Amino acid sequence: MNERTDDVRSAVKEYILEEFLPGENPESLTTDTPLISGGILDSIATIRLVDFLEQQYGVGFDAHEISADHFDTLDQIAAIVVSKL
Repeated sequence: MNERTDDVRSAVKEYILEEFLPGENPESLTTDTPLISGGILDSIATIRLVDFLEQQYGVGFDAHEISADHFDTLDQIAAIVVSKL
């Protein structure tokens, strides 16, 4: 992966840890931890994450993109954000 992807992944991880997993060991949130299918992100949390990404990176997401297909892991999230930059 490239540096931009790493930067996005790192920012998303930090956001998720602060907003949805306070006090959690950062090591337990890996690049392939299932976020939606694992119950870390519910629908409201996912929308909050999308809002953060849109504001942070100036990108937009179509409704069909906001799903476990694109938002279930840090790697998937970083990939879709970078694809829109």
